[in-house]
Amino acid sequence: MDLWNLEAVTLPPALHTLRREVRAFLAEETAAGRLAPHCDQWLAGWDPEFSRRLGARGWIGMAFPVRYGGSAAGALARFVVTEELLAASAPVAAHWIADRQSGPALLRFGTEEQQGAFLPGIARGECFFAIGMSEPDTGSDLASVRTTGRRVDGGWRLSGTKIWTSGAHAAHAMIALARTEPLAASPDGRHAGLTQFIIGLPDSNVHIRPIRLLTGEHHFNEVVLDDVFVPDSRVLGEPGAGWRQVTSELAMERSGPERILSTFPLLSAAVDYLAAADGDRGSAARIGALAARLWALRQLSLAVAGRLEAGAAPEVEAAVVKDLGTRFESAVTETVRLLVQLEPDLGASDPLPRLLAEAILHGPGFTVRGGTNEILRGVVARALGVR
Repeated sequence: MDLWNLEAVTLPPALHTLRREVRAFLAEETAAGRLAPHCDQWLAGWDPEFSRRLGARGWIGMAFPVRYGGSAAGALARFVVTEELLAASAPVAAHWIADRQSGPALLRFGTEEQQGAFLPGIARGECFFAIGMSEPDTGSDLASVRTTGRRVDGGWRLSGTKIWTSGAHAAHAMIALARTEPLAASPDGRHAGLTQFIIGLPDSNVHIRPIRLLTGEHHFNEVVLDDVFVPDSRVLGEPGAGWRQVTSELAMERSGPERILSTFPLLSAAVDYLAAADGDRGSAARIGALAARLWALRQLSLAVAGRLEAGAAPEVEAAVVKDLGTRFESAVTETVRLLVQLEPDLGASDPLPRLLAEAILHGPGFTVRGGTNEILRGVVARALGVR
């Protein structure tokens, strides 16, 4: 295969107009005191009211058809909106997974009834999803999931444990991956017999336990499925086709600007600080090197969005962007830490020490969530035929 099947994307004039509209909205939100600089807001910034305000402007579900409440503006328009939201530290976590991943999965694999049941609420910023993929002792190796789905009258019974399930405690639904057939004897046996299910939340047989970050924040969870009944109407796609469906989702999960911009508020604050302090040429060179990397990664991410706009599923290209992007996010933290020589402090009134503390404490998750770097490099190696 052609691994680098990515072409540069030039955004049309209409999207530059859209960008100005989003910036004006964010300036209003900031002036009203509803936005403040924070790192990692696409996972930690849970604000349902903000999501509803975005939905009212048509900025959620931008790739959804109009009949389901979307604007049909496409993946490039969504890229522009999300890029501006992330750069401004907007609290987008509530709707993020549903808009980025679960909604498009429903569009691609869901029934008309499923699409009508969930997509309009997602587009309004009122229906939130969680991802039930990773499990204890399996992590990014999704083919090793041990959650099972057992056929019963009218549906399925699911049992197992999911982990690192962001937002499950406040979500309305979770798409869970489960093994519904025994491991086959063929070389691809681990990839066969997996099925995706839409689990409505809350459910008395779904037990959600918080996993707190080093900061004390709560967005990760352990989710225990205790013989949860899921009707046939809530099977996503075809039974046994879960692996193909999940891997198509990963192109959307791994390639977006959130894999590059988690620490952008820190970088922006550091630039202001060093400029005011009349920093030396060495500091300017190191910040310039970060800016160059950021621009290159941004072009790669935008190119993947262009492929998604064209209807492709660039899983391998997305893996490359995610690997490079999340390592860059950590490099921002380390570079700023060395240059500003300030004590990280979550309680500081000055944004820079607080942002630095947030970036350091959130940093361990950057190269793990969405697939570890080791798994991502395995995806690339297989595509190159060297593994």
